Amino acid sequence: MTTILVTGATGQLGRLAIDALLARGVAAIDVVALVRDAGRAGDLAERGVTVRTGTFDDPASLDAALAGVDRLLFISGSEVGRRVEQHQNVVDAAVRAGVELVAYTSIVRADTSPLALADEHRATEEALAASGLPTVLLRNSWYVENYTAQVPVQLEHAAVLGAAGEGRVSAATRADLAEAAAVVVTGDGHAGQVYELGGDDAFTLAEYAAELSAQSGMPVAYRDLTVADYAAALVGAGLPQGYARALASSDDGLRQGALLVETGDLSRLLGRPTTPLAQAVATAV
Repeated sequence: MTTILVTGATGQLGRLAIDALLARGVAAIDVVALVRDAGRAGDLAERGVTVRTGTFDDPASLDAALAGVDRLLFISGSEVGRRVEQHQNVVDAAVRAGVELVAYTSIVRADTSPLALADEHRATEEALAASGLPTVLLRNSWYVENYTAQVPVQLEHAAVLGAAGEGRVSAATRADLAEAAAVVVTGDGHAGQVYELGGDDAFTLAEYAAELSAQSGMPVAYRDLTVADYAAALVGAGLPQGYARALASSDDGLRQGALLVETGDLSRLLGRPTTPLAQAVATAV
């Protein structure tokens, strides 16, 4: 049987990816969850998933985790600013383990994107190419949850804040992107492919605010700020300054079309339309 390891398995995307693998009929014993803290993965172990501990900073732990693994769903790390070295450690460990396929979660058009967040993804894609590992790139647009997770605050203040102007974002649900990852890592013929993944129907933040109004029955407006003012608002909401600046800068990229995807790759992988914005918002309200 083929053994599949999922990194970041207790994260939001990682858990959904494991759910999707099991739903596709992969035996739990053939799924390996790489986690930092086994105490947070008790539910995965109870389902029969093999739980292995390790971190991207510890090559020895990665070697142990990848032992006997055939395919790797490499979910990018969360420590922005440290991911080039960390991801290189994963790539090197995958080479040593002789992994037959790596599916890496990158960002839309990572090779040409103006987004600052794309830099580490670009470096990782280059590392994978240099490694000789059979690789498939899952270049994800924004998660819809980047917006819907803020619904309580948006309703409290009757406002969606941003700096995206009339830019359109092809946001997709984490569940859709996780399912596509499971399709790729369990299928054949994907090595060497680059998938630009986004929701079928792109939207502006003003349209998102209008949908939130419709679903909640409360008036919500989009307030378009300068990048600096939006970053300041995010800091005021409790985000670290560096992360706030990165998010605000990403909105400027959104304004320029950096997160617009019109390939249809996601719905083709899923074999169905992507989850509509109205459904995602209704779930969050």
